[in-house]
Amino acid sequence: MKQLTFAPRNHQLTNINAWTPDGRWLAFDVRPSGSSFTGETIERVNVQTGEVQVIYRAPHGAHVGVVTVNPQLPTRYVFIHGPENPNADWHYDFHHRRGVVVAQTGQASNLDAMDITTPYTPGALRGGSHVHVWSPDGSRLSFTYNDHVLHMRDPALDLRNIGVALPYGPVTPPGRHPREYAGSHWCVLVSRTMAQPQPGSDDINRAYEEGWVGAEGYLKPDGTRQRWALAFIGDTRSLQGDNVPELFIVDLPADENAWKQAGDAPLQGTDDTLPAPPAGVAQRRLTFTHNRRYPGLAGTPRHWIRSDRQGENLAFLMLDDGGVAQLWLLSPNGGEPRQLTHGAGVDSAFNWHPAGSHIGFAQGRRIVICDALTGEITALTDELPVAPSADAVLFSPDGSQVAWMQDVGGFRQLMVTETSL
Repeated sequence: MKQLTFAPRNHQLTNINAWTPDGRWLAFDVRPSGSSFTGETIERVNVQTGEVQVIYRAPHGAHVGVVTVNPQLPTRYVFIHGPENPNADWHYDFHHRRGVVVAQTGQASNLDAMDITTPYTPGALRGGSHVHVWSPDGSRLSFTYNDHVLHMRDPALDLRNIGVALPYGPVTPPGRHPREYAGSHWCVLVSRTMAQPQPGSDDINRAYEEGWVGAEGYLKPDGTRQRWALAFIGDTRSLQGDNVPELFIVDLPADENAWKQAGDAPLQGTDDTLPAPPAGVAQRRLTFTHNRRYPGLAGTPRHWIRSDRQGENLAFLMLDDGGVAQLWLLSPNGGEPRQLTHGAGVDSAFNWHPAGSHIGFAQGRRIVICDALTGEITALTDELPVAPSADAVLFSPDGSQVAWMQDVGGFRQLMVTETSL
């Protein structure tokens, strides 16, 4: 085990894609805590030497965080950027943030455009994007989204959704409001939510914690390949009126033109409605847990849906009958979930080893890997002085190392160890 950072401040890894493609660097932000969005820099640390470099420094009172790395070369970083020159009327919030991409050359550009003045612009957003994650081939990004236009009418109408940023830009709104801006990518929402889900139905009022399915999508039962898909958690409502998080998948188009064609509602939304998915986007529910002893996917620890590279298994957390969070696997085609872990359970977010053979996470005060076929647990560390952070456990691109965060002397520091895989 090796401690990488030592400065008396927090170092925060995002839940996926924190490693550079060559496995030499880990990108992080410097938020004082996970919920305090006041960091001013995006940085990286060399895993071999411990050298720390500043990738980006936010100007004009803005704050930045939640950095991920394009998994392909050349290295590009993307992160949340709060508004410059914030004031009482316009400051960092879920619906007032954007993605910014920084190339290896240091050049920064907005990922998503914003247009909050009617008539709205197709390909632009009307609010804030968050946790931007490149697809495995590095060509496009997923994100979660909150809407400024509806938030200003009634915060209860600002439902969290999932979007995709595609390299079909730039998108340049007219700029009728001083807080509007252009973006490099064509951005659309792909999930569909409603404020009042019908109890017992597949309706959801929140879509979140998404993950790309497979390195090249997944195979359907008829043998055809669905090239692009995102799996996510959607909040349903039980017949008793309880909120029940379930697993969903959304199949996405492969053709560039399809991303620019509206479905049954405008891509850009209206004064009264959220932006809507393009034509051909299909949302489907995969789990039906309302009758379990502990219904729904686990909310603690917070986790994101993760697919193996083969696109054969989606991994997620549910409570067993004893109330312990365990790993479960399910095909993107649906079926009955398979419980993978038993006993002590899972105490953090998790990720697949690049080979698709194991899943890494924290269990108690250890970092462990779990065999994806047998569920056998192998410890990668001895008992640590304190429990690792539950936010992220991340394999290096070649699978030889795993990184995590741990409190040392009152500050969150970055650690790595070898996997022997």
